[in-house]
Amino acid sequence: MRKLISLRFLLAAVAMLILSSVSFAQIGVGVVVSFGPPELPVYEQPICPDEGYIWTPGYWAWDGYDYYWVPGTWVLAPRPGYFWTPAWWGWGGNGFIFHAGYWGPHVGFYGGINYGFGYFGRGYEGGRWEHDRFYYNRTVNNVNVNVIHNTYNTTIVNNYGNSRVSYNGGRGGIEARATSQEEAAIHERHIAPVSAQVQHVREARGNPEFRASANHGRPPVAATSRPGVFNGNGRVSASEGRGYGSDRPGNNSGTPGTAVHPRDLPPNSRVASPNTGNPGRDRKYQQQQDQLYSRQERERQQLQQKQEQEHQRYAQQQGNQERQQQLDRQHQQQTQQLAQHQYQRQEQMQQHQQPHESGHNESGGHKDKGKP
Repeated sequence: MRKLISLRFLLAAVAMLILSSVSFAQIGVGVVVSFGPPELPVYEQPICPDEGYIWTPGYWAWDGYDYYWVPGTWVLAPRPGYFWTPAWWGWGGNGFIFHAGYWGPHVGFYGGINYGFGYFGRGYEGGRWEHDRFYYNRTVNNVNVNVIHNTYNTTIVNNYGNSRVSYNGGRGGIEARATSQEEAAIHERHIAPVSAQVQHVREARGNPEFRASANHGRPPVAATSRPGVFNGNGRVSASEGRGYGSDRPGNNSGTPGTAVHPRDLPPNSRVASPNTGNPGRDRKYQQQQDQLYSRQERERQQLQQKQEQEHQRYAQQQGNQERQQQLDRQHQQQTQQLAQHQYQRQEQMQQHQQPHESGHNESGGHKDKGKP
């Protein structure tokens, strides 16, 4: 009887692990932003640090106030045979939707974006797996053959030109649709970004210089040899870059630090509809998202009305210029606090609704670095 119970427990545990892996197969999506990200900056690829590392291209992410650059980096593959499908932005009808990157046995659709270094819009031309070893195509990768011997040379014809457009669809976006093979890859078992990648994104988001409003599309660190290495050797800066296009609202500052009133802030971010594979859970999550969005819109309107009333009272009192500056500073502080609070609530909801995958090493790689 005990053996039967143990066997059932073991089967249940295995089933949970499988479900946790498959849960990420429904590609994670993030917020919806009303205007598209800047162009992709031009930069050189850092040298590959060791065997088993796969290149993950840089991309623009959204922090609730502004786009910020996540540097490209080499990441140790979570298991043999798995490739990286890059994150991408795509027009969803009411704004640009973020599609998170993931690991899987095949490279899926990433918007047709030409990230370079083997990611030219379709699939990955930078290398291949042979059993448990990854072989690097030196024509598109920066590899030291004295350190890594498993290499080959295959010339790749880049049919996507030199476009640096960083989003799919919408005005000026890449016009590409997923192939049947890419659609099939979406439904395969996937692994979410490993812990090293999550920390890499977190550190990039916390650096004000990585924001597009600060670097104007030319980030000071465009790529790194390892995740999170933003100082010292192993990092490269962008040689070219251009900021937002004509679709960016001209009256929005993009950052809470310069916004004086709620109307000066960018439009509220809206979390995209979830797709976990469970219709009941999806409906519940969507209701939570809609409620949060409506509540945050009301909060902005209420603060805007309050500040406008204070301005009217000040005008009636005919106060001096010093008093006017003091009032503006007070309003700016209130607006900053509101924006920060709303962003934290959005982030908490995303974390709560994010599918988790527990089928890989917490360190983000294999125990044996030489054999990924």
